[in-house]
Amino acid sequence: MRLILLGPPGAGKGTQSARLEKKFGIPQLSTGDMLRAAVKAGTPVGLKAKAVMESGGLVSDEIVVGIIADRIGEADCAKGFILDGFPRTVAQAKALDAMLTHKGMKLDAVVELVVDEKALVARMENRVKETLAAGGTVRADDNPEAFAKRLSQYREQTAPVSGHYKSVGELRTVDGMAAIDDVTAQLDKVLAR
Repeated sequence: MRLILLGPPGAGKGTQSARLEKKFGIPQLSTGDMLRAAVKAGTPVGLKAKAVMESGGLVSDEIVVGIIADRIGEADCAKGFILDGFPRTVAQAKALDAMLTHKGMKLDAVVELVVDEKALVARMENRVKETLAAGGTVRADDNPEAFAKRLSQYREQTAPVSGHYKSVGELRTVDGMAAIDDVTAQLDKVLAR
């Protein structure tokens, strides 16, 4: 199962990715984790990324897709993978599509968790209250201002990725506002097609 999970911050992608990892025995791939691992391992693509990062620049789509290409060639990805947080732009989606085609692979599904942004803000505020009540530490970006900024960036840069996959007939959607188990059941249904 080669899968992309789309949706704004707080939509539940991480929760559902963990469940899908267990169900299918495939890894959830984080571009940030892969980037750090490639740099640490000193791979050719990792060395390119390191040079860019050390100069304070943003790692190019070409480098990120190269790191993904290397990573999906590893043994634990033989049965597939879950991309959560990538692609972030239509250009990245097209580069990913081209790389997969070059490797003779294709995506099995692109699923968007559709959510109500106002309800997401309320969900985030409730998570902060619950975390504080339990004596936990709140993430720095779990405040209304930072969350609104993340949602705005998502709308501008990443939401068009859904349109890209819809235009090529690959997008499936589930109601991300449902209860966690219900979202899982919807995912099971759309992935069984």
